[in-house]
Amino acid sequence: MLKGGKVGLFGGAGVGKTVIMQELIHNIASEHGGYSVVAGVGERTREGNDLYHEMKDSGVIDKTAMVFGQMNEAPGPRARVALTGLTMAEHFRDREKKDVLLFVDNIFRFTQAGSEISALLGRIPSAVGYQPTLATDMG
Repeated sequence: MLKGGKVGLFGGAGVGKTVIMQELIHNIASEHGGYSVVAGVGERTREGNDLYHEMKDSGVIDKTAMVFGQMNEAPGPRARVALTGLTMAEHFRDREKKDVLLFVDNIFRFTQAGSEISALLGRIPSAVGYQPTLATDMG
């Protein structure tokens, strides 16, 4: 991973994505003194609770900020979770002068929420069906 870059971590259920994420969070906290922000977009309550307890047990919860939006919420709050996580990461970077890892889990659910919002606003989708703002939404 390069500083300032983006990395996608893709895989099916149960292949170890969360384990890799936890290892990265642990390493930036213990080796580099940095912070991590986890934005759980459309997560299940159990998943967020499990992650919280794992971060607490591993001793890095004081270097981790978490924000979650559940699957059963409207698309607005689900989309805002990722943006809230981004704002938190920018705070740690700009105000605290720390290196920050931002995890958006699940990026597809963020895209899906944006698509639902776009449809509710009456926007015409792109040729492949996504919202016309997808490129700017993803940064």
